[in-house]
Amino acid sequence: MIPEFFTPQDVWLDQVGRIYVLLHTIERASAVRQVELRRRNRIGAVHSSTAIEGNRLTIDEVTAVIGGHTVWGPEKDVLEVSNAWAAYEALDSFDPYSVDDLLRAHGLMTKGLISQSGRFRDVDVEIVNAGGEVLHTGSRVEKVPRLVGELLEWASTTTAHPLVASSATHFMLECIHPFQDGNGRIGRLWQTLLLSRWEPLFAWMPTETLIARDQLGYYTALHESQSPDLDGTPFITYMLGIIEASLEDYQTNVGINVGISVGISDRVLELIRQDEHTTAARMAQQLGMSVRQVERAIKSWRDLGVLIREGSNKSGRWIVRDEPGEKGAQ
Repeated sequence: MIPEFFTPQDVWLDQVGRIYVLLHTIERASAVRQVELRRRNRIGAVHSSTAIEGNRLTIDEVTAVIGGHTVWGPEKDVLEVSNAWAAYEALDSFDPYSVDDLLRAHGLMTKGLISQSGRFRDVDVEIVNAGGEVLHTGSRVEKVPRLVGELLEWASTTTAHPLVASSATHFMLECIHPFQDGNGRIGRLWQTLLLSRWEPLFAWMPTETLIARDQLGYYTALHESQSPDLDGTPFITYMLGIIEASLEDYQTNVGINVGISVGISDRVLELIRQDEHTTAARMAQQLGMSVRQVERAIKSWRDLGVLIREGSNKSGRWIVRDEPGEKGAQ
């Protein structure tokens, strides 16, 4: 059986609590706007998850590929994107605790790219860095099918919170490294799948996009959880932070576009109307939110031309335009 491979942390309770608050707020947002964001986020997930593995297509090129248009790029990169889109679109058809479905997802993700698409690897593997240093050794090839089966059985029966269990499963898939290629893409897809079975909204969260923006943090958390001993605690803590950040990002985008009074963006704008010299830190304290959330709301209003900055960051002031106009200076 799968041994204990992480140490529960008190801080996880705080992270899970904040995630619940964000989920509750998002559920009150416009259904129409969410449909738009969901497609955009899924395209972003495909772009980011493939980019993490070295795919060179831009987000515009990825959008074009998904839309069925011809893109002049490396054939392998184009196929990776098409395959990843197919895998994410099939998300609802997968049983997260089925080994057969994990293999089927891998088959979709790597079709035409590797010889062992949809099958476990048949050789032992080592993960090395650019200098040839061995960072991690995958599980012995003869143990892979059993370990994957035990992992998914653990995921189906564990009493750990789904946010923790999904992160832990993602981590162990990377440790076992069951495939010839595509392990990272499958690990991220499978965490999304597990989370979506707990809360359907997670099928559309921009989690992969935030990982792509912080690849050093992602790989550092993986390494710290594998050395000197196997303990997934750092990686789980990291992923809980990424999940929280992805919800904050989604909440900000929904709130600013639907104009709901409970949206963070509207509340930020109202505080700026009341005090043109206010700061992000002051507003975060007033609203009981993070500075990062407030800064994202400010950026969204500035991108729309509703909010501009006059003068320096230290002594300047905010100007709110009743009608969208050009963006203000930094």
